[in-house]
Amino acid sequence: MADIVVPELAESISEGTIAKWLKNVGEHVEQGDYLVELETDKVNVEIISEFSGILTEQKFTEGDTVKVGEAIATVDESALTAPQTKQAESTKNENMQSSSNNAGTNADSENQPAENRGNKTLPPIASPAARRLAREKGIDLNEIKTADPLGRIRKQDVSSYQPNPNPNNQGVPKVEPKGEGVLDSEKPIIYERMSRRRQTIAKRLVEVQQTAAMLTTFNEIDMTAVMDLRKRRKDKFFEEHDVRLGFMSFFTKAVVAALKKFPYINAEIQGDQLLVKKFYDIGIAVAAEEGLVVPVVRDADRKSFAEIEMDIMELAEKARNNKLAIKDLQGGTFTITNGGVFGSLLSTPILNGPQVGILGMHKIQLRPVAIDKEKMENRPMMYVALSYDHRIVDGKGAVSFLSKIKELLEDPENLLLEG
Repeated sequence: MADIVVPELAESISEGTIAKWLKNVGEHVEQGDYLVELETDKVNVEIISEFSGILTEQKFTEGDTVKVGEAIATVDESALTAPQTKQAESTKNENMQSSSNNAGTNADSENQPAENRGNKTLPPIASPAARRLAREKGIDLNEIKTADPLGRIRKQDVSSYQPNPNPNNQGVPKVEPKGEGVLDSEKPIIYERMSRRRQTIAKRLVEVQQTAAMLTTFNEIDMTAVMDLRKRRKDKFFEEHDVRLGFMSFFTKAVVAALKKFPYINAEIQGDQLLVKKFYDIGIAVAAEEGLVVPVVRDADRKSFAEIEMDIMELAEKARNNKLAIKDLQGGTFTITNGGVFGSLLSTPILNGPQVGILGMHKIQLRPVAIDKEKMENRPMMYVALSYDHRIVDGKGAVSFLSKIKELLEDPENLLLEG
């Protein structure tokens, strides 16, 4: 017998939640097969089997919390003997022959739920993204029909799934009236388990607000110069680097230059000490399907505009496909979040602890601006917000930091001169 244990995940992660068993007790597993999907505070990871044999025990059920180094399953390496293997192959061949003989009568079986294929229950084949979405929506994968010729359930199959109507409202909690009055109709309520990642996000945001003296200061930036520069250079930039020139590289460069001028905004508090960091790993907030994640652009001060844009594009793609590794999320020194892509005009971003500063970008909107005493122009303006920990950053430093970013972006050629 061999135990499957939770491997080391990262320095900051000591436990996870069993999200989905990918192999059932009694199934044969090969070394390297995925056994279980583990949901951690930051990313989902799939644990593989280091042994070949029969899965004889699952020590935990879905939803249980397990710790790094803890045994979660047992594989019997001696259970699958050679005669058993031959017998299994013989049975498989007989089943294939039987399926071939009955092909005419089972022409519609591809589109039937898994429990109706043959006369026995078969585990549905589904992608990890489809399984996660099904769990969140409380949908049984066995009830989902798919057009995939191999019977694989995809994320879009889960998204488009419509349950059979339930005229008797069986299993739907009823909303009881409080006090006097009668409800016009019974309202259905859906109870969903909060994912571990959403629980962690909620916990950390509350902790930051309770432990940091958070304050936010605002400014606005005239984006005319940056937009003109992008317009002139975007085609040539794409030809040379095969990546589009976006706003994020300008803001990342401006943030790094400002952090060098105001180093305490690139620090953190540990007990009664300040850790002032002389490196610049900039977190870029990305809205992923399961919640906000903040992958990190490493050594942003040493990278060109093109390298920053390529890093951001790669990290955003990994976030959308739930492929971020734990190392992609660790060690940021400052964070940038862009609510403007969703239309936000103004907000107060919450710190990404233990960092002491976060910059919020917002929607670019034409607004009338006084050019001088006599002249007004409509300019593309963006409100920016800096939330900071007042325990380490004074108001003067925060306002000056934001003013420095404004100065650099309103004359972006200055970014080339900042060391």
